[in-house]
Amino acid sequence: MQALDRRTITEAHVPSTVLMERAGEGVVRHLEERYGPARGKTITILCGKGNNGGDGLVVARLLHRRRARIRVALLSPITDLSRDATTMYRRLIRVTGRTTVVRFVSAEQARPLIISSDILIDALLGTGLSSAVTGIYREAIELINSTGKPVIAIDIPSGLHADTGAILGHAIRATLTIACGLPKLGLYVNEGIDHAGTIRVVDIGIPHAYVDAIESKTLLLTRDDAFKPLPIRAPSSHKGTFGHAGIIAGSVGKTGAATLAARAALRIGAGLVTVATPSSVNDVLEAKLLEAMTMPLPETKARTLARSGLDRAVTFIQARTAIALGPGLSTHPETVELVQSLMKHLDRPSVLDADALNALAGRASLLTECKTPPILTPHPGEMARLEINATTQTVNADRIGTARRFARERGVFVVLKGARTVIARPDGLVAICPTGNPGMATAGTGDVLTGMIVGLLAQRVPAWDAACAATYFHGLAGDLAAQQLGQAGMLAGDLIAQIPYALQRTNTT
Repeated sequence: MQALDRRTITEAHVPSTVLMERAGEGVVRHLEERYGPARGKTITILCGKGNNGGDGLVVARLLHRRRARIRVALLSPITDLSRDATTMYRRLIRVTGRTTVVRFVSAEQARPLIISSDILIDALLGTGLSSAVTGIYREAIELINSTGKPVIAIDIPSGLHADTGAILGHAIRATLTIACGLPKLGLYVNEGIDHAGTIRVVDIGIPHAYVDAIESKTLLLTRDDAFKPLPIRAPSSHKGTFGHAGIIAGSVGKTGAATLAARAALRIGAGLVTVATPSSVNDVLEAKLLEAMTMPLPETKARTLARSGLDRAVTFIQARTAIALGPGLSTHPETVELVQSLMKHLDRPSVLDADALNALAGRASLLTECKTPPILTPHPGEMARLEINATTQTVNADRIGTARRFARERGVFVVLKGARTVIARPDGLVAICPTGNPGMATAGTGDVLTGMIVGLLAQRVPAWDAACAATYFHGLAGDLAAQQLGQAGMLAGDLIAQIPYALQRTNTT
């Protein structure tokens, strides 16, 4: 963003103050979209000495025009303001007078001002921060966080590292972050996820050609990215048009995983779905599934898939457009052997999840036997078991790096699940999914994602597009369910019910 700002100013001849004005206009627009008209609201803007503070001063002036009761708290002397911030300070006091601006001397002195506010705006530190927050800035951040007031962060919550999402000593916990120009990576990783709140992006007029010229290997998924690969459903279509998804899943006590995956595949648009499962649980699965078919396979005494069923499993794969392998299979030694033996027979689009991934723990080299690169959907614990010398903690500490490295080394697609799911492909490109919420942290939601991915693969959507679109709509379905039900009570089945609504282009979530 620093490079894009410089290029826009020097090559496109857009003054830096114009970029600042546009940022301020966007902040005010999103503030009113979230909290209603500013008129009559008491809003305090806390400004640092740099250009982030300059943005805050623009916001103060624009809110004054909207008849908000504004107060500005400066954390530095006026003489220390950056050049552009000084310009915006002068424009502000010409309109409001000097009485709207006070110095933030201490938390104790500023507490009455902060407590009496309806909304607080964080324009303290911005994206240039690289060292720990100390002194009066630390006091301000601690005071803001202690009030329980709505907090709008301009560009990034002060105290967050813009690239890593790490907290540099202390950081604002925002309810709404309004990123200027482009979103910052730190909003979507590590502690940034918990501190950013809702994220919105303001277009400040950086030329698209300049953005396209930036060679970035990290993308943020958008609605357009998700909708673009969905197949057109022509009037002449029939169920064969949209493929036949095969799901190898289930064992005694775990038919729910197979059921969720099958229903999700159908909801995302697959024409046909068949689940291959241990013979003794086949009737249970049939009772749960009305629209999907089932196929019994040989089983162990523990009622899991047996290695003797390899030939039948291979025949099952060959008769399907795409394959999902893993939900609810168990880690029975014979089942593990069967999964490992199936790797060299995966000659079509496939997704490996859950116990299929557990079967490859310490044997990830078997992935090279797949004739078509599969999509893996691990959670951090499963990812750690696939990686050499990795732990759940090391995976979570570098989710993007872990997914990118594994996808490159093994020649596969990786969907590393969790808050802000990361999708990586063999050439090193990584996408971050902005949808989803903590209500999805419940049993079975991973099985739903597996079903959605195989459902898109069955419709002949390419692997990368299928992984990205399914992940995006999976999170969006979760967001829609949370709106209706709240997060605490959500079930995986609630996501499935919302998939058709997530797929409607008119949805504005």
